[in-house]
Amino acid sequence: MASGIKDKVAILGMGCSRFGERWDASTPELLVEAFEEALADAGIEREQIEAAWFGSCMDGVNVGNSAIPASTALRLDGIPFSRMENMCATGTEALRGAVYAVASGAVDIALAIGAEKLKDTGYGGLPPPFKGTFNDLWMPMGSAPAGFAQLAAGYRAKHGMSKEELKRAIAHVTWKSHQNGVHSPKAHFRKAVDMDTILNAPMIADPLGLFDCCGVSDGAAAAIVCTPEIARALGKRDLVSVKAIQLSISSGVESTMNDWDGSHVRTTRTAAKRAYAEAGIDKPREQINLMEVHDCFSITELVTMEDLFISGEGRAVHDVLDGFYDSTGAIPCQIDGGLKCFGHPIGASGLRMAYEVYTQLLGRAGERQLPAPSIGLTHNLGGVPYLGIAAISILGLL
Repeated sequence: MASGIKDKVAILGMGCSRFGERWDASTPELLVEAFEEALADAGIEREQIEAAWFGSCMDGVNVGNSAIPASTALRLDGIPFSRMENMCATGTEALRGAVYAVASGAVDIALAIGAEKLKDTGYGGLPPPFKGTFNDLWMPMGSAPAGFAQLAAGYRAKHGMSKEELKRAIAHVTWKSHQNGVHSPKAHFRKAVDMDTILNAPMIADPLGLFDCCGVSDGAAAAIVCTPEIARALGKRDLVSVKAIQLSISSGVESTMNDWDGSHVRTTRTAAKRAYAEAGIDKPREQINLMEVHDCFSITELVTMEDLFISGEGRAVHDVLDGFYDSTGAIPCQIDGGLKCFGHPIGASGLRMAYEVYTQLLGRAGERQLPAPSIGLTHNLGGVPYLGIAAISILGLL
């Protein structure tokens, strides 16, 4: 019987590029930026990496949707190098591939790396996918802001709250992330924004204003993983291990059945239950020390607090407004500013989240360092609320 991957894999090293409008760097250069930091952190030579997974969703650098651009940029000659794509959950999918390879015993040391260069597309939001039959079937709402605005409407209807109350809670999520992002040197946006500016910003998709939507950025992040035994043999003392990685993908029941009320993301709840079971967590509100979640829109972060079973049904608004998820709260969420301040280069986001948790667990986060965290969670979401992907990783000190 399967026993999961808890503590079978350690993170040997991680790296992250600076996110932003990186007109100064190509995708290969962003990959190198993240990889060189991860390699130095791991303390190994590139020849010791035995397999790699490259996450990229929409980047035009791909040659036939292959991993050749990444293997060429990193000069990882002759090893198996796979390209992964799972919509906005691509970064965590790449990490899952590398972690599973090590946990299975197939390789000793593996690389997960993700990158995206979206600013070069010249498009204001996420670039539209290529036209095809399936696009008409799965994305009739036309835009990501519209799809997640529907989530806000469903949540408000279910819990019987006023539009003003929900808007203020959404604004607090946004405000909190911008307060945190000031202390993140690699973030795209590093400026605090006051509540009045957030509440009075131009409307994008009611109730989501301009500041409730994450930015579009370029960036890359990387992780090198191995077994704990190999990490210790290489001289590592403080180890961050993978407690769980779980993925849940919708079969379409949300949009084709009457069971879903539009107030939550089913796949997140499914992945969370599996991840907690794999990691041995039965009281997440008490056991999780920090979180990095997929705040593509601020309503998404708020709803995710309930989907992760941290806040009770209908209680996320109150926890948010009470500061439970602030930097000084019980479980800081987006202590680095999240997608809201980093932006969302699709292939990199999931790995960037893991990078922040890893950095915090090792006490390396500088001005934004939390007091002695021991376990953290990442939540990487792809698609739209009614047809999407949820990827959750739990990392902790070993």
